[in-house]
Amino acid sequence: MNFEKLFLYKQWSDQRLFKAVDQIDQVKFLDDYNLAKQQFNHMIIVEELFRARLENREPLHTQTNTKLLPSLNELQRRIEVSNQWFIEFVQNIRSEQLLQVLHFQFVDQKMGSLSIEEILFHMINHGTYHRGNIAPALHHANVEHPADTFTVFIHQLEPERRVQ
Repeated sequence: MNFEKLFLYKQWSDQRLFKAVDQIDQVKFLDDYNLAKQQFNHMIIVEELFRARLENREPLHTQTNTKLLPSLNELQRRIEVSNQWFIEFVQNIRSEQLLQVLHFQFVDQKMGSLSIEEILFHMINHGTYHRGNIAPALHHANVEHPADTFTVFIHQLEPERRVQ
């Protein structure tokens, strides 16, 4: 699978979900709004942790979430920066580099090792999982969940695939 296409998909899905979460009535459905922010907060922290590992630098975080949640705008900005970084990263990586194994310490102090390819897969899969966790909050808050499957994305990206 083409990692560039996968990260473009993640970027597209994240953007659609931020627009939907922004429609939640924060007076009536504050818990749902905060749940969405908590999920986005966790997503970006994990992305920033793995980005630090890929860049061979010290992590910015000691936990995978925070008690105080950033604003939705701040979370959206950070996730967009992260998406753009990962898109550029995969555009410039050579296939043999994908097999390189990185050894690191998780925030729970346990040691781990993953290949770059496995880290990239984890970033895609992790984002999908947490976007899915936000869907019930949208439903409860009476906000339409945007279609965000890979099939919708790919047919939007390549409309000629709709031709029979």
